[in-house]
Amino acid sequence: MNSKMFLTGCFSRAQNSVLKSLLRNFSVSKVRDMRYVQFKLKSGGVQHLGAQIAPDGDIFDLSAIDSTIPNSFVKFLEAGSDVEQKAKRIVANGHSVVHLKDVHLLAPITKPDKVACVGLNYKGHCDEQNKPYPKEPMIFNKFPSVIVGPHDNIELPKITEMVDWEVELAVVIGKKGKNLRPDQADNIIFGYTVAQDISARDWQKERNNGQFLLGKSMDTFCPIGPCVVTKNKVDVNNLGIKTWVNGVLKQNGNTNELVFKTNFLVSYLSQIVTLYPGDIILTGTPAGVGMHRNPPEYLKKGDILESEIEGLGRLKNICV
Repeated sequence: MNSKMFLTGCFSRAQNSVLKSLLRNFSVSKVRDMRYVQFKLKSGGVQHLGAQIAPDGDIFDLSAIDSTIPNSFVKFLEAGSDVEQKAKRIVANGHSVVHLKDVHLLAPITKPDKVACVGLNYKGHCDEQNKPYPKEPMIFNKFPSVIVGPHDNIELPKITEMVDWEVELAVVIGKKGKNLRPDQADNIIFGYTVAQDISARDWQKERNNGQFLLGKSMDTFCPIGPCVVTKNKVDVNNLGIKTWVNGVLKQNGNTNELVFKTNFLVSYLSQIVTLYPGDIILTGTPAGVGMHRNPPEYLKKGDILESEIEGLGRLKNICV
């Protein structure tokens, strides 16, 4: 007999009704911090939105059990807190569980309004280039169409042989925001995920008149995932962040090296553009990128690129 059955068996029918309500509310509160994923079943079919309550745990298929819950995470965020509460109840009640081994994880966010990126935002990355720490954020962007999933292939374009890795913490915006102070920014942050800011260094530095966009926005140049972790689940200012290529550790940093913290970056961008639910902000990369190694190293066909942030998960992408 489980604990719920034992407890409810000791009370009258009226008392049981109250107790069950309390237990349900307690369960919902316990799952307030979740991991959201987008996935397809390996057997085929459409995209689903799901939630996990543990890393690499089985998935609660949210959009399958309640048709009012969108199968797109961006639309889920746009729908607001009522839909989020429905998702929490589904998880609390243990409904519609799909085994992780039976799904193909997609990027947890697809078709956001914008993907903003921050350069030179880790002290170690500045140090390896002998550059001073910036006095204000350096902002560029990637086309949202280049987003791929946590286990999808990275396509190496024929027009470059200088494709580099950059593991990054990505901030996920949950609500519309404009002209926010840093102390208000946390109100619109939903959570975080792992990203790779794949970069064609020749196109970033030498081609396109030094403008970053094309070097950062070739197809598949933004793997993200495996999930979006809600903000209260991690200490965003103290997370280990690492990259391996073919099992060899290349980057080994910590988000405590960030020159500009996440709340400041959200506030800064909100002075310039309106931020929308699903927008992603890549916050910079630690030391150890291929371009600044001696000699420089770049990704080749067959390389296995792994990217991990403590508490958020790991990407594993093969270069093809």
